[in-house]
Amino acid sequence: MNKNKIIVVGSIIASCYMVSCAVPKAIEKTNDTPIPTTYTGSIDSNNVAKMAWSNFFNDKKLTALIDTALKNNLDVLTTIQEIEIAKSKIRFANGKLFPSVTAGVGLGIEKVGKYTSQGAGDASADITPGEVVPENLGDLRLGFQAGWEADIWGKLRNAKKSAFNNYLSTVEGKKWVTTNLIAEVANTYYELVGLHAQLNIINESIALQQKELEVVKIQKEASVVSELAVKQFEAMVYNAQNLSFNLLQNITETENKMNLLLGRFPQKIEVSEGFTQALPSSLEVGIPSQLLKNRPDIQQAEYNLKASSFDLKAAQAEFYPSVNIGSSLGLNAFKAKYLFRSPESIMYSLLSDVAGPLINKSAIQAQFATANALQIEAVYEYQKTVLNGFVEVANQVSNVNNLQSSFQTKTKEVDALTSAISLSSELFKYAKANYLEVLTAQKDAIAAKLELVEIKKQQYNSITNLYKSLGGGWQ
Repeated sequence: MNKNKIIVVGSIIASCYMVSCAVPKAIEKTNDTPIPTTYTGSIDSNNVAKMAWSNFFNDKKLTALIDTALKNNLDVLTTIQEIEIAKSKIRFANGKLFPSVTAGVGLGIEKVGKYTSQGAGDASADITPGEVVPENLGDLRLGFQAGWEADIWGKLRNAKKSAFNNYLSTVEGKKWVTTNLIAEVANTYYELVGLHAQLNIINESIALQQKELEVVKIQKEASVVSELAVKQFEAMVYNAQNLSFNLLQNITETENKMNLLLGRFPQKIEVSEGFTQALPSSLEVGIPSQLLKNRPDIQQAEYNLKASSFDLKAAQAEFYPSVNIGSSLGLNAFKAKYLFRSPESIMYSLLSDVAGPLINKSAIQAQFATANALQIEAVYEYQKTVLNGFVEVANQVSNVNNLQSSFQTKTKEVDALTSAISLSSELFKYAKANYLEVLTAQKDAIAAKLELVEIKKQQYNSITNLYKSLGGGWQ
């Protein structure tokens, strides 16, 4: 008996050795790409990303909209469910590590041929003296069954670790959705503020142009100017009115975009009159190494990388033999009156098996190759996310500085053109300038004023985007 045991154990060990020799090696790629130590030469570690969004934005109407979006936005609500799904997958993977125990009741009936070994045996056997085994043989079972896979190679443990890192990835995913949502709400809000400001400029221009049109009509009656001048001024008024209609449509569409972000049906959006939030003189961007912790998308990519590494180890373990243990305990009889007769009706079993792939391993080889490629892909995805984050910050830092200079020069241009309007109008009254000079001055001034508002909006957007690029907003 002992000799037989030794033979069985030796066979198992030999099988494990043969299988393990055929296990392919993983081609793991690690992240070894260093990042720069600074964005612009400064090594100051102060970082505006650490500031809460409620402090970063001080326009009360804007903060109220952001608060509503965080509660009702459908993308945020979707990510919450993704987190719950990931939690369930952790519980599922954890449950695979422990034995499963089930309880059940079984009912059945069987009739075997008389001229079979079982039929002949039943026909010649008595249950009790004078009571033969019935021809229609029932099968009643009541008991428990248990099964367990011994996680010798770490397949189940690695699957659990992968599920846990996927859960952490979904948590970071929600943070990133939150960061992007806050930035999008703020940028849409500033878009609305800018559109209202441009509409006010157009309406003021229309009022001024209509007054000048009346003056030109009077001058035409006095034969100072021709009908052509009147038509030119009329065309300028109509052009400005057309611009106002376009702005009204843009306002409606932008309000609907905001309402979509807020998770509600279209309605009016209240905004402040003009850009009331003071622009900071400078923004502290910290150092690039902080980006790895502040930006949720980088953290998400890192957890995905860890999960893919554990998936690869679990796939590699599929090549090794699996050890399964099963057992059952209960009552079994062919009639209900015998079911609870002990010990005759008691049944039990204990079984263990070791099984591993030997010949047709194409399926698990394909699974392993897929997991290996996904792990390498996750490294590249992490590197791309880090690179993208660094580039976004660098672009926004430059954008903030250049827009500040652009706003200053455009302001001087607007001041000069506004003076030109007054001067040309005054000269026109005394016939020292023709009407085309007046029209040109007004057209250029309106365009410059609209551009100035656009640059102002871009300034607010650039600061918001820099805050988002640094990973601010989710805290």
